[in-house]
Amino acid sequence: MPTIVFDVNETLLDLAALDTHFERIFGHASVKGDWFKQVLQSALVATIIGQTGETDFGQMARIALEMTALRQNVVLTDDDRQAILATMLNLPPHPEVPDALQKLKDAGIRIAALTNSSQTAANAQLTNAKLVSYFDKIISVQSCGKFKPALEVYQMAMQVLDEAPENLWLVAAHDWDIAGAQNAGWQGAFVARRGMVVAPQVKQPEIIGKDMTSVVDQLLNIMPS
Repeated sequence: MPTIVFDVNETLLDLAALDTHFERIFGHASVKGDWFKQVLQSALVATIIGQTGETDFGQMARIALEMTALRQNVVLTDDDRQAILATMLNLPPHPEVPDALQKLKDAGIRIAALTNSSQTAANAQLTNAKLVSYFDKIISVQSCGKFKPALEVYQMAMQVLDEAPENLWLVAAHDWDIAGAQNAGWQGAFVARRGMVVAPQVKQPEIIGKDMTSVVDQLLNIMPS
């Protein structure tokens, strides 16, 4: 039976909980998207040039927040920083996620999470979202020293899960994450959340669904009985 591995931020957890803070601090909730894109870009650049060092995803989020404030000509207070970063640890799941995960558990399928967040942050996020009980493994890139979509991250996850690549699926709302998993020999399922698309130049995911319910239903339809 294949193991289903989930990305966490944006895939399982809803960043919309940050909207009120970005509205208050920056004047528009859409700045949140610019900030999170900067988080991902900074993590990707650090991985490519080999300068991840001791910098974890939380530190990337803080650095990106300062960069976003400079671009927006906004002076952040300590309370502003704390409000955003604390909310990142308390994001709710997208509404359909708990029921979708329960379907997989009821089918006896092993479920794991693979995230750029630190191990401490990942455990806190999934615990606070009341999702932690669904997962057999919660895997952080922290021990790897690189961020997704580096090949080494998915190879590390294979070792932790003691699973061959052909038996692994990555479910994510980011096409670059799925591309990284496919590069390691996994299969991919794309959650086409609002604003999320698959780049035409990458290998297309084996499954595409409009939400987690659609993706999980398609996965269950192709699982061996």
